[in-house]
Amino acid sequence: MTHREFKILAPCGMLGYGFPKASFMNGMACGPDAIVVDAGSTDAGPHKLGAGTAIVSRQACKKDLEIMITEGTRAGIPVIIGSAGGSGAKVHVEWTREIVREILQEHGISGMKVATIWADIPHETVAEKWNGGLCQPLGLSVKPLTDERLQATTGIVAQMGHEPIVAALQQEADIIICGRAYDPSPFAAAPIHRGFDSALSYHLGKILECAALSAEPGTTKDCMLGIVREDSFLVKPLNRARICTAVSVAAHTFYEKDHPYILHGPGLVLDLEHCLFTELGDGSVEVRGSRISAAPVYRIKLEGAMKVAYRTLVVAGVRDPLLIARIEEVEEQVKQQVSEYYSEVSQDDYRINFLNYGLNGVMGELEPETKVGHELGVVFEVVAVTQELANMVCSSVRSTFLHYGYEGRKSTAGNLAFPFAPSDIPFGPVYEFSVYHLMDVADGLEMFSTEYEEVKA
Repeated sequence: MTHREFKILAPCGMLGYGFPKASFMNGMACGPDAIVVDAGSTDAGPHKLGAGTAIVSRQACKKDLEIMITEGTRAGIPVIIGSAGGSGAKVHVEWTREIVREILQEHGISGMKVATIWADIPHETVAEKWNGGLCQPLGLSVKPLTDERLQATTGIVAQMGHEPIVAALQQEADIIICGRAYDPSPFAAAPIHRGFDSALSYHLGKILECAALSAEPGTTKDCMLGIVREDSFLVKPLNRARICTAVSVAAHTFYEKDHPYILHGPGLVLDLEHCLFTELGDGSVEVRGSRISAAPVYRIKLEGAMKVAYRTLVVAGVRDPLLIARIEEVEEQVKQQVSEYYSEVSQDDYRINFLNYGLNGVMGELEPETKVGHELGVVFEVVAVTQELANMVCSSVRSTFLHYGYEGRKSTAGNLAFPFAPSDIPFGPVYEFSVYHLMDVADGLEMFSTEYEEVKA
């Protein structure tokens, strides 16, 4: 008996991360129905969204897209890019679209229908929804959405669900460039368009968005094949060096979630409590039991960033055991000396932070390990209202720390070892999420517009 199925080739966990061409071609040999890749994330914070810059280089993005587009075109299957350019705002989508046009023209590929789905949300719309009680912060740490903070926001995007992407597939788009998207949505959209179960499609999308990260050994830099069937789906690595196990795939189902088996998305709730993961003996895993339901209210997640300060930082090393033993005490004394020296500057205008790697640089006050090594990596930063102020205060922190005469010090040559020259690194603008909210909408199409064009060689 032949199974009706839909095959998705996921090249890598992030467009521009790279993948072995051999793995990709193994995937193409399986006859995929779509090539889908996630290109964005705000996992690293709001900077890329606020600054309007990409996560990966243009060259890396083009290298990945070139093989995807040329092989996808040759096979006559759609190529779908989620959260284009990293953050999925207008500037990121346009950056990606220009690369796509360039590839098509350089390879003489004509007549491709390119769909661009915009995810940008006007400030006025957010303000109207907020004032109408139809927009709420996502978590207790989100600051109140004042008019001042909203106007300072460089741009606002919303995570789209599968609906706009399905609509573009219905219009027979060959290449779909999505603005900010809920990560599994571009993967789920393709099989949903063909009539497959949405729960299975979204669960598979949750796994494929990171490509081979759910395999052993796991990585985002290798390809994965996903196959949706009537009542199950399969995940299969495309590199002989990797296999999927029931544990590896089940474990990845828990990835980036605040609940063991409930996953909220745009207008949906995915319930994975009763899933069954079965190893098939060939390195692939079959999954059954995914369930989905409509959310009581269709909500989309909003993301927006605003510039709040400027940063200068220094990386240094400490090896003196006397200094290591009292490093936090000395750092507090350095802070005090610098603030006294700049007594004319309001302490509201700058902040001095220390990160001691080898002591508690990762977990801070939550660090349970008390054993300290023979050396520390010390990163100190100054965050200030202007770059000039950040540079000035950081320079004083560095020089004060370098020559600070702590009790018991035997050498006056300097307390810090600098791996780089110049030691002080002006980082530039610092952003924070000013909009990190859920907004009520009528449906999954209301806030997302699509533009179509036929690209000629």
